[in-house]
Amino acid sequence: MSTATMPLPLARPAISPWLVAFAVVLPTFMEVLDTTIANVALRYIAGGLSAPETDSEWVITSYLAANAIVLPISGWLTTRFGRRNYFLFSIALFTVASALCGMAQSLDVLIAARVLQGLAGGGLQPSSQGVLLDAFPPEKQGGAQTLFGIAALLAPVVGPTLGGYITDNYGWRWIFYLNVPVGLFALAMCSAVVRDPPYLTEARGRLQKEHRGFDTAGLLLLSVAMVSWEVLLSKGQEWDWFGDPFWRVQTLAVVFALSLLALIVRELRVKYPLINLRTLADRNFRSCCIIIFCAFGVLYANTTTLPTLLQSLYGYDATTSGLVLSPAGLFAVVILLIVGTLLTRGVDARYLMAAGLIKLAAGNYWMSLLNLGVSPWHVVWPRVVVIAGLSMIFAPLNVAAFMHVPQEMRAGAVGLLALLRNEGGSVGTSVAKTIHDRRDQFHALRLNERLDELNPAVNQFLQAGGAFFRQHTGDAAISQSMALKSLPNIRNVQSSSLAFFDVFWVSAALAACLVILVFLMRPAIAEKGTHIGAE
Repeated sequence: MSTATMPLPLARPAISPWLVAFAVVLPTFMEVLDTTIANVALRYIAGGLSAPETDSEWVITSYLAANAIVLPISGWLTTRFGRRNYFLFSIALFTVASALCGMAQSLDVLIAARVLQGLAGGGLQPSSQGVLLDAFPPEKQGGAQTLFGIAALLAPVVGPTLGGYITDNYGWRWIFYLNVPVGLFALAMCSAVVRDPPYLTEARGRLQKEHRGFDTAGLLLLSVAMVSWEVLLSKGQEWDWFGDPFWRVQTLAVVFALSLLALIVRELRVKYPLINLRTLADRNFRSCCIIIFCAFGVLYANTTTLPTLLQSLYGYDATTSGLVLSPAGLFAVVILLIVGTLLTRGVDARYLMAAGLIKLAAGNYWMSLLNLGVSPWHVVWPRVVVIAGLSMIFAPLNVAAFMHVPQEMRAGAVGLLALLRNEGGSVGTSVAKTIHDRRDQFHALRLNERLDELNPAVNQFLQAGGAFFRQHTGDAAISQSMALKSLPNIRNVQSSSLAFFDVFWVSAALAACLVILVFLMRPAIAEKGTHIGAE
């Protein structure tokens, strides 16, 4: 092999790689945390900014859409500007955008700041994972990628807990202000320990010499597709989906379909595509893309539905509902460590993924069997099973996805998988809301069928209710009227609860169906020295 073709050394840092890992994982945790931390505070944000509660959903949607646009081009930006420069710039911009979110005096300003935050955050996950892969030797990649998995998976789990506590005790603005000191600390740490390895420096120089053009048309098509898609998901239910009389949903759907089709055609034809769709030719990677999209859809459907259920029907405040969700995070860390060990000992990743999907389905099915009379611990344990199942999927999926993808195509595969992971969460949030609203109407109509004078249970309730109110009013007519008025309220509570439980049932069914895809994959056994994660 000639000197010109020999691979450049990685030049691993002289300082402890675990210090590097802590430095780069911190901003990743901060960025992923912001995808869910604001969920429990949306109604408070809407009230504080005098905006409709339905419009507050843009706080989440705008962030995810901006994030999705940047993820596929993060590899090109890393090569063009240097990973260290791009990483530090992303941290700094994310920190500034977080401060702007906290200072926003209107919903429009907050949404604009969230877009800026999402654009900055899109480069944090790929950059930090790349630094980890260069900082650790192959035999220690399992521990490094498990640490990355803890940050990427634990952040959306603890987000509602932290967000609820901060909102109740300090106000919703501190959800965003919290990122400022953390971001400044991460910026100082990463500035001190992160360096570009020689191969990246060489690639940057080669890119400048070749004058390789950027896929501007691909970025434009991707942006149009993602924006129309996110708006469609966010406002579809409010606009009655394809029953929208103003044709907003129909127009967005057509724009999305055409821009996506044009993007696929272009990316398959250009020499240096923005998104390398050729990676989908590998059946393992293709199956993993579907699984990660649906699994994170189930996660976000569960994570956004459960706090709403607890606050609206169980009467919990934001802090209490967050505390109910928090024990699952502890189990997630333990499961990730155990799974990482099993992978390095030669356990087929497919078996771990199948077991995780079964647990994910079982946990959601368990939740679908709940009722309004349960204690907090009856909610805690099904949630633990759900998150434990997802924890069993994360690292094995990375092993199976990238094991058979050619080295030169892995950078594009990382961006595509990250994009689908984020979009799965966005779709899961929207679909969960739609299922709840539609099934709420269905159950209300079905319950109405039995609310008549011929139903002994109704008569018994009216008699008991009338007697109860009579103790406080002393008037039989008024007491009977109050009992009648309370009947629709009880019906609405019951129909809403049944609709929430239907969301969990659908999530369980989807997770169970994904098991089929696992057994269509080739064996994925991580031998000694194999990188556990997305290289």
